[in-house]
Amino acid sequence: MTVNSKLNAYLLVEGENDLHVISALCGKYNVPKNFEISFPKMTGASANGVDLLLNSFRLQLRGSAGDTKALGIVLDADDIPDQRWQQVTSIIEQARLGYIIPEQPDPNGVIILPLLEYQPRLGIWLMPDNKTVGELEDFVSVLIPSQDELSVYANNALNQIEQVNLNRYGKKRSKAFIHTWLAWQDEPGLPMGRAITKKVLSPNTPLAFTFIDWLNRLFISPH
Repeated sequence: MTVNSKLNAYLLVEGENDLHVISALCGKYNVPKNFEISFPKMTGASANGVDLLLNSFRLQLRGSAGDTKALGIVLDADDIPDQRWQQVTSIIEQARLGYIIPEQPDPNGVIILPLLEYQPRLGIWLMPDNKTVGELEDFVSVLIPSQDELSVYANNALNQIEQVNLNRYGKKRSKAFIHTWLAWQDEPGLPMGRAITKKVLSPNTPLAFTFIDWLNRLFISPH
């Protein structure tokens, strides 16, 4: 997705996979290219992606007055969605810019409107759907075509290795599932974003539409 950063609108994400998945969805839905998608670069083996993302959001928010039209953040809920929500909203509260923050995430994606004209619209999306535990890979798994049969076999394969304690992916089952499924396609091992572009994954799902609608409301809507 080629962007025009002169429009001063930014979507902050955790990593490269998020960027490519979102860019592919934007391409499929013809979302106007008027915002920049970026992720914080890891500088050390111990760097935590979520911490880096939250710090990037904090810095971007502090410097947004008068220059930024819209600022969004997409991060995984993981198994602590309430804590993730608190982490993001605490940053907004600490900025003391007067935003009125909802008590809980909106399943349709959070949009927080500014009180003053020079302040940006803020957006928050907790992967996968703003209400359940999970991550980007859970969101992407919803894009598997509904009539697909390989997804059943991929899930069964994971069940089998879990029964004999050979699963080395720990709590990252959703990552293991989607990449197992992708490994069994005509072009094995496509990255998730590329799989959307090549129509292996389908963006024609209610969740994908809801996410794109959130992006449009955040970055395209004049209000």
